[in-house]
Amino acid sequence: MVLETFPVGLIQCNCTILGDEEAHEAIVIDPGDEIGRIHKRLTELGLKLKQILITHAHIDHVGGALKLKKLTGAPIFLNENDLPLLKMMTVQAAWLGIAPPETAPPDATLDEGLKVGLERYPAQVLHTPGHTQGSVCLHFAPLKLLVAGDTLFAGSIGRTDLPGGDFRQIIDSIRSRLLVLPDEIKVIPGHGPATTIGQERDRNPFLTLQ
Repeated sequence: MVLETFPVGLIQCNCTILGDEEAHEAIVIDPGDEIGRIHKRLTELGLKLKQILITHAHIDHVGGALKLKKLTGAPIFLNENDLPLLKMMTVQAAWLGIAPPETAPPDATLDEGLKVGLERYPAQVLHTPGHTQGSVCLHFAPLKLLVAGDTLFAGSIGRTDLPGGDFRQIIDSIRSRLLVLPDEIKVIPGHGPATTIGQERDRNPFLTLQ
């Protein structure tokens, strides 16, 4: 198995490559930028990209998705509730003072309960609105792994002051969808270091004070 997470772009979004070396297949989660680097790594590993999975439609997570699709032919998956944000890419780019990336509607929606990923390393989609209305987390149960996007961070939660954000909703999403998972589940957030469900249940100030 290949599991590599590295920050990309201006805001250092965590991009993850998950690969099956025996099947020579991979998925990429949140290719926000530096697509040449991501594509080069897939080539070095000898992996064919099967899916591009986007946890939510903020520019730092989705900005490079279409470019990666054009290079690999892999379909893009994004929850349909974030389509309004996808259409706001020029506005989002203006927030950062950068040129807007080219985008297009996804090939499929990441609906609650959908199975995605690779045959040997499947994931279940957990719809966790609050940071955005289409935010999702990806639970790879066989790997004891959760890719959380910007819903849950080490010691924090996703901001809710941007379009589509809702503080009460994100707290409810975390409590009802994520904290029910086992303590040992490793969490790869959208930014910053990894953590575990147990650590966040016990120490995250946004959760312990609620």
